[in-house]
Amino acid sequence: HLHRASLLLPALEAALANFSAGAAGGVVQPVRTVLPVPRHGGYLGVMPAYSAADDALTTKLVTFYEHLKDSSVPSHQATVLLFEPSNGTLKAVLDGSVITAKRTAAVSAIATKLLMPAFAEVLCILGAGVQAYSHYDIFTELFTFKEVRIWNRTKERAVKFAGSVRGPVRVCSSAQEAVTGADVIVTVTMATAPILFGDWVKPGAHINAVGASRPDWRELDDELMKNSVLFVDSRDAALTESGDVILSGAEIFAELGEVLKGTKPALPEKTTVFKSLGMAVEDTVAAKFVYDAWSAGN
Repeated sequence: HLHRASLLLPALEAALANFSAGAAGGVVQPVRTVLPVPRHGGYLGVMPAYSAADDALTTKLVTFYEHLKDSSVPSHQATVLLFEPSNGTLKAVLDGSVITAKRTAAVSAIATKLLMPAFAEVLCILGAGVQAYSHYDIFTELFTFKEVRIWNRTKERAVKFAGSVRGPVRVCSSAQEAVTGADVIVTVTMATAPILFGDWVKPGAHINAVGASRPDWRELDDELMKNSVLFVDSRDAALTESGDVILSGAEIFAELGEVLKGTKPALPEKTTVFKSLGMAVEDTVAAKFVYDAWSAGN
């Protein structure tokens, strides 16, 4: 029911705008609770949310493990629980990994639609995991790029990615090679120190920074963070969870929902960064979308 993440865009745009509207928007969502698993180097995140507009209540449980020895196990695994808001009954247990991949890429696509330069021809993806595939799928569906480039720390995974997606992708031997001249850049890595540097980035480019979801992890360097216009999904989350934001001291210009509501401008002519941490309400609307589609089919 989520083969095309683009079907989620209207619901996600509404949810982002409702979230940024504060109490009037009817979204109840705390910053996620993250429990370390120190013996194994992992984390368990708990992400509850209620959306009044959708009358939907969910919580997502997500585990993320930084450096797994067994590469057959995904770094992120998730489950979404969907409840009946009127009485608290558990209605469904959904595969949160698919929902996370699709809704994250869809929100990056919303940001890109608003913030990318007018004539964007080159897409660059840094990373070759699950999020690289979901971002590639929706970006090539919604936008027309003349060239798509990929770089990954282990080149074999980048080569595998290029061979398994439906369009031509150029495998680059360095992140700098991949980024130079790119109009839209997506960082979907497990990096804990910067892998993208401001002096590589073309002025006016748009960056979707999706990895580095801990306060001490980075993907982007200080120069890029401080010399770009910074957009986030949630101010509170970015100031609590994002090492790129916290450690650089970069100033947040707007939440994506404020741009969608029209209370803040998009500024596509500037170099822009969208720091995506992912919000529980995004999982809520995606889970309800899947559940409603399944119910209609049955």
